[in-house]
Amino acid sequence: MKNFALIGAAGYIAPRHMKAIKDTGNNLLAAYDKGDSVGIIDSHFPNADFFVEFERFDRHIEKLKYEKSTFLDYVSICSPNYLHDAHIRFALRSGADAICEKPLVLNPWNIDKLKKVEENTGKRVYNILQLRVHPSIIAMREKVAKADKDTKFDVDLTYLTSRGHWYQTSWKGDVSKSGGIATNIGVHFYDMLSWIFGNVQENVVHVHEKDRAAGYLEFENARVRWFLSINSKYLPKEVKDKGQTTFRSITINGEELEFSGGFTDLHTMVYKDILNGKGYGLEAARTAIEIVHDIRNAKPKGKKGDFHSFLS
Repeated sequence: MKNFALIGAAGYIAPRHMKAIKDTGNNLLAAYDKGDSVGIIDSHFPNADFFVEFERFDRHIEKLKYEKSTFLDYVSICSPNYLHDAHIRFALRSGADAICEKPLVLNPWNIDKLKKVEENTGKRVYNILQLRVHPSIIAMREKVAKADKDTKFDVDLTYLTSRGHWYQTSWKGDVSKSGGIATNIGVHFYDMLSWIFGNVQENVVHVHEKDRAAGYLEFENARVRWFLSINSKYLPKEVKDKGQTTFRSITINGEELEFSGGFTDLHTMVYKDILNGKGYGLEAARTAIEIVHDIRNAKPKGKKGDFHSFLS
């Protein structure tokens, strides 16, 4: 049984980490979040100590080490994007490996600095790249690998997930904290696309606003038109008529890539890989971080070139 601590316990994704820790037969010793709406812990680890002040959380970890000879093996990080770098450093300095949600960090150079911390501490940083263990995604990657090397697949990525006014008031609406919409809701898909289709050859941004972004990515084996939005007005009529608030579509050469099912246990699968000495480290995260960094800093070109149909 391994000992875990968790940072960001009140966040949306934290329950999946708690479930993964429990499902893999391990123990959560302590959790931290500045918000105290964390009753979800009762469903997984009711005896875990909880803190709303980071300083007390830090002191507790030290006391466990020096007074009870109880050491952390892993720190799971589910905090806001801009805090990932600092919390990863805390984990490694505490003698634990870090398991961090996406985006791992906001800038490519943060990865380089974290590599030095890994070297100095002898500990590892792992990123939750759960789409890479989804059976449909794995099957698609194998299909692309078997195609001719010069083959270019045509891909349209559309992801609409409605958010209310709270979004812009929260840290997610602050580009300096979330990285903007492409980072906050798109990084999962950019990682998936680069994992399937290879290195990036071109990255064009057509539109980048607070509630929508669109662009064109060319990989070794794909031409990708992408559109992301948190504004419900872009939802297709048939989706609105059903009362749904989310629409996700990835078509490859005109065929829908079906991967809507099978999401429940992906985090647990990633945790199992990490605990078995596998898992995705710092370099695995680099391409997606470079993509979102470049999108964030690009000058949008408007509706020019090969753009997504939703821009029409």
